[in-house]
This record gives sequence, C-alpha cells and structure tokens, in this order.
Amino acid sequence: MHQAKLTLDPAFKVAPVRRRTFGTFVEHLGRCVYTGIYEPGHPSADEDGFRRDVLDLTRELGVSTVRYPGGNFVSGYRWEDGIGPISERPRRLDLAWHSTEPNEVGVDEFVRWCRKAGVEPMMALNLGTRGVAEALDLLEYCNHPSGTTLSDLRVANGAKEPHGIGMWCLGNEMDGPWQIGHKTAREYGRLAAETARAMRMVDPALELVVCGSSSSHMPTFGAWEATVLEETYDLVDYVSCHAYYEEKDGDLGSFLASSSNMEYFISSVVASADAAGARLKSRKKIDISFDEWNVWYLSRFQNAEPPADWPVAPPLLEDHYHLADAVAFGGLLITLLRNSDRVTAASLAQLVNVIAPIMTEPGGRAWRQTTFHPFAQASRYAAGDVLRVEPVSPSYETKEYGEVPLVHAVATHAQEGGTTLFAVNRSTDGPVSLEIDTRALGGVRVVEATTLTDSDVYARNTADDPGRIAPRPNTDVEHDPARILLPPVSWNVIRLA
Repeated sequence: MHQAKLTLDPAFKVAPVRRRTFGTFVEHLGRCVYTGIYEPGHPSADEDGFRRDVLDLTRELGVSTVRYPGGNFVSGYRWEDGIGPISERPRRLDLAWHSTEPNEVGVDEFVRWCRKAGVEPMMALNLGTRGVAEALDLLEYCNHPSGTTLSDLRVANGAKEPHGIGMWCLGNEMDGPWQIGHKTAREYGRLAAETARAMRMVDPALELVVCGSSSSHMPTFGAWEATVLEETYDLVDYVSCHAYYEEKDGDLGSFLASSSNMEYFISSVVASADAAGARLKSRKKIDISFDEWNVWYLSRFQNAEPPADWPVAPPLLEDHYHLADAVAFGGLLITLLRNSDRVTAASLAQLVNVIAPIMTEPGGRAWRQTTFHPFAQASRYAAGDVLRVEPVSPSYETKEYGEVPLVHAVATHAQEGGTTLFAVNRSTDGPVSLEIDTRALGGVRVVEATTLTDSDVYARNTADDPGRIAPRPNTDVEHDPARILLPPVSWNVIRLA
C-alpha cells in the first residue's frame, strides 16, 4: 500500500474561492441547445420550451456562469437572427459545425433560461466576421434600459428590463486557423482593443476577456499572448485559456496526470501577462478566464466525417465518460482551484450532450455523466479560502509529463463551513493511505468522506444505469491522526468540522 501525507493549515491561503470557477458553456453546437436545454415538445418542457429536467440538473451541478453562444459558432453568428418572433427568424448555415441553425433560441431566450437556472450569463462576441459596430449594437440591445432603437427593440421583444450582462468575451480562439475570420495576433489585438475601448465608452464597469491561446500546443503560444496584451492590456480584465485532454494510445498514467499540463499552461500565461504589464509599467494584474476546459476525445472528432446535408442539431461530440475520465477531470478541477489567485473565472465546456456532464435523450430521459459528480461536489463544498496543499506522496513516471505524484489535492476553509479536502489518487495499481495533519485547525474530525471509484476504470453511466458511477461513503477513515484510504483511480472529498 502506498503512503502519503499532507498538512491543512488556514495560514496557507491562496485566495478566496471564486464562484465563477464553476462556470459552464452553452454553444449552438450539436444537441447542446436543441434537445439539450431547449425542447418545446418534451414532457418536462416549461412554457418557454426549456427542459425542466435539465434545469434541475443544472442547479444540482452548482453552475455559476454560462458562456454563450460559442465557441467556434460565434465567429460566424449574426445575433440579430435570434431575436423577434421565432416564426420569422432566418435559418442559416453554420460553417463551424456544418449544421443548419434555426435560431429558435437567441440572446433573449438564453438570458431567460439563465434567470430560471440561477446563473450569470457571459456573452461572447463575433470578432471573426464582424467587428466594433456589431458588438456595440448587441451591448446596447442587451444592457441599455430603454429610449434607443435597439433597447426599445428588446423591450418590444418581451424583455422590459435590461439583461445586465457584465462579462463579455472579445471573440473566440482567434489564434486558430480553423476559426472563421482567423487573424494574426497583431490584427486581433488591434480589433479587440478597438472593440473594448468602444464598449467601455458605453459602460466602463464591463468585464472583458481577450482571447489567449486556444492550446498550449499552438505554435504561436506565448508570442500570441505577448502581442495581444501589448495592444489590449489596459482595456481588458482577463486573458482566456482553452485546454482539452484525452487518453491517448492506452496511456492511462499520463491521462490521469493531465493537470500537469494545465498547471504549466496557467503558469506560462501568468508569466506572459505579467511580463506584458512590466513592459507597459502597469501595476494592473490580468486574471485568467479558463473559459474552455474538459476531457474531450478530440481525435475521434477529427477522424469523423462531417454531417451530411447541413442538419439541424445533429449529435456531435457526444463523448460518454467513464470513471477514469472523471478522475482526470477532478484533477483539472483541483488545479483550477489551486490557482484561484489568478484563475478567477472558468467555463466547463459544455453543459449538455456536447462533451458534457449532463446527457439527454430527445423526448426522453436526462442523466448525470461520471464527470458531473466532481464538479457538483466541488461547487457545493468549496467555500471560504483556497488553501495551499502540498502532499508528500510517492510518484510515478509518465510518458507525457515525466514524474508526477500519485496524490493531487487542494483544500478550502471557511470559519463556519469547516474545511474540505479534494483529492485524487492517480495510482492504477493500489490504494493510498493518506494521513492528514489537522493540528493547525484545532479539534476537528472527519465528518464525511465520499469516494468516486469502481473496479472497472472504464465503467460509465447510461440512461439505463445512471447511478453506476456516483460518490459513495468511504468508511476507511481513522481519527487522531486523521487518515483515509484512497482507492486506486479515485476522486475523494473529505469534510472536516
């Protein structure tokens, strides 16, 4: 049996827990919107056509923000297509996902859904085929109270009160040659700066996100951030990061250590941002919006044929996650929390059906994927301050990331809410006996411990067996000193009070 130890001390504070860490993403892609959040003919549909079963699962998931409407989709999107009477809205070709967009859901419907779900909307702007004027039009339509052509149009469309959207993404993945309207760093930086400057003339309090690299593997990574931030540094609040991970060639050990790459990505972008600030002699610090992250079997998508005949809402990117995916996912979530001093917003991509924690059947059932559980537990129990946790743990050698520790962990501490430890055991060959030094917390005990694990690391949840992989009580707990047994390939939540 492997042995590990860590210390919990409220003096080892990283930053407050950021509620926006628990954001997600709804894109007009595949079945995320249509037969995902919206399906008027469904038995659970409400008066606006939204699936109540999905709304219930969204609330249970603990979502804080939702980024919309893309993603690659936004770089060819005309927001005006999605307002006014649904029967009169145009149908358009969506070049990003080779689909037909019926525009039955647009900005007004999305904001209405957000209000029902109790989440904050986060709007992405089209800076691929459009620019400053269109961004200002959408801002006026959404946020101006009334008395102008566009704000009065919103009122006429049924939204009397302003949408009050505070966080805006200046385009999406503009470094990627797959992006409609792909630009060089200098071209994009200038356009983003012009857009940001004009938007702040309307509302100086807006929070703006500039596009960083869409992957740390991009050939322009680092140089892209340096150039873009040189143009936009004093005009924006965040730079974005996007990262997806998958098990490749049966290399489970490297996959479970995917958070090592995320850690590298974050530290590199922070260094680039701070270097840009130093060159500009600015005291301002740019935060990171990690507004796309997940496990995604991208290689399957890249090898697939595009949909035929431009269908509406075809099933795309519907990865069905297993236990190992959930444990790697939990490691990514731990890394986001560990970096809460600079990663102050994040968006799990995506919410429903498309590489998502929630799956649905058209006209039928909805259920929780394995990845639903780490997200829901972290959102529910992470409170107060994030604590720096450095496990003393055995390590193992990986093909992709070299030597990594078996145990990856973070904790949060709140005066009234107690202390919660989140930990993954990456070992594939045995459990880890984890000793927890709690002396700095005073007289505390483990009051609840749950574990997400299974004898089959590739076991999945399905509509017929939705509870196969779910958190279960962990009774292998000792007190004084606190000790818990972490099964191999597992996500663990330990609550102390």
